[in-house]
Amino acid sequence: MTPSEQRVALSDLLAARREAILAAWRQLDSSDPEQKTGLALTLGQFLDHIPAILDTYGHKLRSRRGGAAARAADVEKEEDGVKHGLHRWQQGYRLKELISECGNLQICVFEELANIFAGHPELEHATLLEAHRQLLHLINDIISGSAAQYERMQQAEAGGRVRDLMSALADVDEIEQRRAKLLHQAVHDLNSDVLGVSMAATQISRTGMAETERVASAAFLQRAVQGLGSMLGELMDLARLEAGQENREIAGFDAGSLISDLCDINQPFAKERSLFLKAKGPAQLPVEGDAEKVRRVAKNLVLNALKYTDSGGVTVSWGEEKENWWLMVKDTGPGMLTEAGTSMADGLQEATASAKESDEKSAALKGEASHVLLPKDTATPTRPAQHQPGEGIGLSIVKRLCELLDASLEIASSAEAGTTFRVVFPRRYRRHS
Repeated sequence: MTPSEQRVALSDLLAARREAILAAWRQLDSSDPEQKTGLALTLGQFLDHIPAILDTYGHKLRSRRGGAAARAADVEKEEDGVKHGLHRWQQGYRLKELISECGNLQICVFEELANIFAGHPELEHATLLEAHRQLLHLINDIISGSAAQYERMQQAEAGGRVRDLMSALADVDEIEQRRAKLLHQAVHDLNSDVLGVSMAATQISRTGMAETERVASAAFLQRAVQGLGSMLGELMDLARLEAGQENREIAGFDAGSLISDLCDINQPFAKERSLFLKAKGPAQLPVEGDAEKVRRVAKNLVLNALKYTDSGGVTVSWGEEKENWWLMVKDTGPGMLTEAGTSMADGLQEATASAKESDEKSAALKGEASHVLLPKDTATPTRPAQHQPGEGIGLSIVKRLCELLDASLEIASSAEAGTTFRVVFPRRYRRHS
């Protein structure tokens, strides 16, 4: 055989062994102590875009080096690698886990190549070297594309926090302006700290100023205190999560009862804003997990949805899905429209679209339907893109909690249909995790 014919033959042999390679990769990953998040994924979620990447590897082997087919295969490989990295970020993988699983995949393909060449002496050493060279390029592209996605999403998260903090500072500036106007009758000292603002609110309520002005000023300052205090608390929560100071404590609990109770507790807040808050799901849903952290995820999503919805309301639903259970929070608000590529919400929508693509392919092979959210089309927004308050810090907290719980976070948002968050939790955890 000519060198070209040998590469074609090798590509065909690898294609015939693709399922065996994927099965070996899954098994190796499951036994790897570095890998924890993947243990909670279904087979389709775990394989993600890797089958397509292996197909592209085969196409690359068959193609003439430097030719049009080889260049097209390189483009496909890079695109699928980026999608895989984005999906793994959305699933809650740590970067170390992703790099480790890429190494495991390389080992499985390498061992399969060794077996093929041992059984086919007609294949020459030069063909083996080319296969190894292409394998190194493949793994390198996956890792580099994935790392770039992680860096981009970290920047998006940081940008969201900056916008939240700038908004808080703007509130402080407004407080300072009012303080200057009311200083002679309301306060002795109101710098820009929370304690000073709280004292101002108390003092204003005791002055002889006009009743309407006193009440309005006191209410304004008190709201500012609460807002700043809440943000400080969120920043502390986020700092603890990012510093690895929170651990999950796995035990059995009733997710149905937990979420139902949460909705009941927040009904007064919904009524105060003239919004509905609907709860739909089984009354009982026994699962394993960290109940308190699941409650924090649900509470954050529900309160944020109620806070930024002006009319209509919020629907909270939950249920089970094979080895997983899910929580969905859907609002009728204005959507989280942001400039493309600049926010964490935008990245999550892109990751959800990537997850939908791979899950549909996996489900179709089994004659099933994909349950991943269908991302809304935000290509033509009906209003200018803008930052939604709370997106930065609050969404980062939810994402970090999901990572801690090996949960996937999906989002679909548009100005017309509002925002939907879907969190997919493992129903059972491996005890050694």
